[in-house]
Amino acid sequence: MENETRIAVIGIIIEDKSQAGAVNELLHQYGNYIIGRMGLPYEKKKVNIISIVLDAPGDIISALSGKLGRLWGVSSKALYTKTGEKACEEQRREE
Repeated sequence: MENETRIAVIGIIIEDKSQAGAVNELLHQYGNYIIGRMGLPYEKKKVNIISIVLDAPGDIISALSGKLGRLWGVSSKALYTKTGEKACEEQRREE
């Protein structure tokens, strides 16, 4: 069975700027799955906010979000599409 991909957004908040290099290294490792990235420095609150959009198997998305969240001073959460690629194709055929 092929590994079905899903679209997901990972929200990342970096409160410890010394972790920026570690975050970027992880994002580089998963770069083949990343289809978009937006970063916002919020100086008023001394945090950096990054949004990553991926098209990847669920286990890959979960692994990246988990690795990011284990970094000191970094928070990470993933938001997934409700259905995978196959379900979307089947729904289009029914319409």
